[in-house]
Amino acid sequence: MTRNWKTRTKLVHQGVRRSQYGEMAEAIFLTQGFDYPSAEAAEARFVKAGEDEFIYARYGNPTTRMFEERIAALEGAEDAFATASGMAAVNGALVSGLRAGDHVVSARALFGSCLYILEEVLTRFGVKVTFVDGADLDQWKKAVVPGTRMVFFESMSNPTLELVDIEGVTRIAHAAGAVVVVDNVFATPVFSRAVEQGADVVVYSTTKHVDGHGRALGGVICGTQEFIRKTVEPYMKHTGAAMSPLTAWMHLHGLATLDLRCRAMAESALKIARALESHPKIAKVIYPGLESHPQHALAMAQMGSGGTLVTFEVKGGKEAAFRFMDALEIACISNNLGDAKSIATHPATTTHQRLPQEQKDALGITPGLIRFSVGLEDAADLIADLTGALDAA
Repeated sequence: MTRNWKTRTKLVHQGVRRSQYGEMAEAIFLTQGFDYPSAEAAEARFVKAGEDEFIYARYGNPTTRMFEERIAALEGAEDAFATASGMAAVNGALVSGLRAGDHVVSARALFGSCLYILEEVLTRFGVKVTFVDGADLDQWKKAVVPGTRMVFFESMSNPTLELVDIEGVTRIAHAAGAVVVVDNVFATPVFSRAVEQGADVVVYSTTKHVDGHGRALGGVICGTQEFIRKTVEPYMKHTGAAMSPLTAWMHLHGLATLDLRCRAMAESALKIARALESHPKIAKVIYPGLESHPQHALAMAQMGSGGTLVTFEVKGGKEAAFRFMDALEIACISNNLGDAKSIATHPATTTHQRLPQEQKDALGITPGLIRFSVGLEDAADLIADLTGALDAA
């Protein structure tokens, strides 16, 4: 019945579980465990739990399950597993599917914590990792070899908004028998078509656009039912990074307005990017929705949008960038993104601070670079705030 529903309908109704009270709002089941009618019933559930039967909140919960079903339907995936944070989702998707001796190929442009998992955690346990320029399909072709177990990349990189051709990399990976894992947080579930484009596994930090109001940490792994239930679930339920039912409840209400929020943010982001392009104190503007972005055509084909973030470089380096940020009146200074409130971030000294300088240089993370997450404020007010702060800088 739900297969023909449009996005906004799924975001309101998919996966609803009502109790005997017929509540309109999704119920929060704040419980660690579940009562069984008999010892025999408990034994049977531990042998094989039914589709709507639960054992322990670390394994699953009715509220969390509503969220998993709703976001899986949005993503076009068969199933999903909700996690305690976005990094728990990245870690769970990678570590659960890899063993010592396996080979992973990853894009080099990644969030710092993702790099830590690949460079420190996986290699510590004998996984071989090869890094490539994510936008260069020739590098993917050379690096992915028969026996490569997994490939990993951010579909739009943080913070320089470089895109990876999902269909192109997927063809290369699948020819070698590799599983494709995509971190899709910048693309958002609204603009994502990653599963349709061939991705096997899609991960999100639901802390960002899904929650949308800066309230709670969360993450999710979307994929085939076999991968989620036979690979991810055993690892996650035994290592403990399950989403809280309260977080799942907040995320369910975040999903109801997700499409409206992301489209409004993206519309404002394009206006802001165009306004900043001609500003004399801006060295460059990076926004895939601009025709000047080298991957504009790919962004339109892959997402149909430039997304909700604009990155730009302030002339004058770190000092000018800091003066600019301190002069903002509407936008907040933080390291989050996807919030209803606009957020300015200085990646070189915060989110990507741990990277060696040569790596920052290679990724284009300059001292003057600002990542701007566009919120729900009026676009004209944001443009006035940004240009006023630039004048002050």
